Amino acid sequence: MKGLLKLAIVTGLGAFAIKGWRDWMGDAAAPDDRGPVGSSGVVRDAGPQEGVSRSDWDKVDEQSDESFPASDPPGNY
Repeated sequence: MKGLLKLAIVTGLGAFAIKGWRDWMGDAAAPDDRGPVGSSGVVRDAGPQEGVSRSDWDKVDEQSDESFPASDPPGNY
């Protein structure tokens, strides 16, 4: 019975140490970006993003970006 008690204590201390280590090192998992219930997740800002210059952003790109949740492309394309 003493051996079982020692095993339980060592197991508990080990679990506590692993949890502390993971909290200290940070979580490697991606952050939860699902958003509130019923939403489709985090929505980016409209307009050209990093790596796209304003001169390459035309009317069709803008209309396509504005109609993102819809499945139809803009009418003037």
